[in-house]
Amino acid sequence: MGVEVPGKTLTHPSLTFDTECAMEAEVTENIPLHRFELPLGDGVMALAFYTIDDGRLVLTHTEVPAEFSGQGVGTRLARGTFELLRQSGRKAVLKCPFMGHFFATHPEYADIVGG
Repeated sequence: MGVEVPGKTLTHPSLTFDTECAMEAEVTENIPLHRFELPLGDGVMALAFYTIDDGRLVLTHTEVPAEFSGQGVGTRLARGTFELLRQSGRKAVLKCPFMGHFFATHPEYADIVGG
């Protein structure tokens, strides 16, 4: 399990995370792997997975490493994912409970949620 070190780092066996670096990272879409990615350092990422169903993007699952729990990483991933969808003119179906909850508390993304 990770332990927060006051200041800016989290540790995990064999890994050190720079939270300042992680907080500056941006969400990108990895189209071949059907996921949105938020790099957190040392090759670790927060991920939002999707499938394509009848041409619609369906958000199915979100993963944030436990070491980053409670730091707003999931919210940054969701916001970045929704912004990328908006920029590309796509809509998403929300089957992921986390994304559904995020949307319920952020109705400003109603234009990109469908179905």
